[in-house]
Amino acid sequence: MSNLAILGGARAVPEGLIKQWPPISDLDRSYVMASLEGGIHTFGPNCEALEAEWAAWNGNQHAIATNSGTAALHMGIAAAGCNAGDHVLVTAYTWSSSATCIIHHNCLPVFVDLDFETMNMDVDKIEAAITPKTTAMVVVHLHGLAVNMEKVMAVARKHNLKVIEDCCQAHGALFDGQKVGTFGDCAAFSFNQNKCLCSGEGGAFVTNNEETYATARSLWSFGETRTPLEARDYHAYALGWMYRQNDMTAAFARAQLTRLDEYLATQRENAQTLLTGIQGIKGLIPPVEPPRHTHNWYNFTSRIDMEAIGWTGEPTVMRDAIMKALQAEGVEAGVWQQFILPAMTVFRAQNAYGWGCPWTCPHTEPVEYNPEDYPVAQKHCDTHFGMTRPLRAPNDKQVAEAVAEGFHKVFENLDQLPLAEA
Repeated sequence: MSNLAILGGARAVPEGLIKQWPPISDLDRSYVMASLEGGIHTFGPNCEALEAEWAAWNGNQHAIATNSGTAALHMGIAAAGCNAGDHVLVTAYTWSSSATCIIHHNCLPVFVDLDFETMNMDVDKIEAAITPKTTAMVVVHLHGLAVNMEKVMAVARKHNLKVIEDCCQAHGALFDGQKVGTFGDCAAFSFNQNKCLCSGEGGAFVTNNEETYATARSLWSFGETRTPLEARDYHAYALGWMYRQNDMTAAFARAQLTRLDEYLATQRENAQTLLTGIQGIKGLIPPVEPPRHTHNWYNFTSRIDMEAIGWTGEPTVMRDAIMKALQAEGVEAGVWQQFILPAMTVFRAQNAYGWGCPWTCPHTEPVEYNPEDYPVAQKHCDTHFGMTRPLRAPNDKQVAEAVAEGFHKVFENLDQLPLAEA
């Protein structure tokens, strides 16, 4: 197995060993077909049932079925009472929606650098990022690892900030034995294709507060104050969007939800097998599960210790070479996000709506986005690669062991890697 597959050797992970996600069962087919034949294809009975079932599963009083996690995040900004020109804190490295949802409500994102070990927002840097215009923060539980919510909530209480939890990747992740999405004022989940609960597209907004729930409901349905299941007067009482779920997608989500606990158990078992298998590989920084945290292993994200392997060139050159070699071995590795958020044009240009809005809003204060102010996020971005499907059901320990073999094979033969530049 010493000859790299990228140079013509045999693959470490045999073709066809890794199975597709999500597993589709007769239950999925029956739920979706019943919805199709039920005659209500907009917001229907499966949507209402999904809201109750998701709230019960996650431990929330209220849930709203949405058409995406991004929609749920925007609802969170509105429901938290953020106004035009307000500043909202968010991590410097995450999916763009975690920050663009802030702009969607005419507020300004203010970035906080990463903690390298956890890949989450550095909770010890939150307080220094607060401005006189800061009213809330979006706390992203990245890749399925919860942020230290004890520290987050302490800062929030001290400075009277609302907390919106971005749980789009963190279904079932725990901090101190408590599920994410139950700490802050509200939270957003995604049910996108690659999420731990998959319905193709879709998501959910959750909260335990009646007023927060009512505000989110209004934004979710055209600014109306009644739900589609109630007698509607079709009067827009406030600015609203159309963020509702549809019945067939909700039916798929409900069927998948019946197996979510089983899926998460499989991910945790496979992640532990993989962690054991790659232990001690020189130059590899595997993901961690700190004390008090229970990872859901949505994404198994590793980094490369460039100093340990003696690489002094551009880190992305070596990272990309290693990643391509892993892919040739059948390891489904990839770069999840190639840019830190403060480097993205949408933020640097400060012109989301034209005429410099919302940064030119008379009710705000200037915010600068200098990528050099976020060195930890940049280091993570340049050295990381991750994967999802190999840990997911129906894949088992055999897959995790084969993936570990692929890691060993590549990292033990780095001198053989074809590099884009020396």
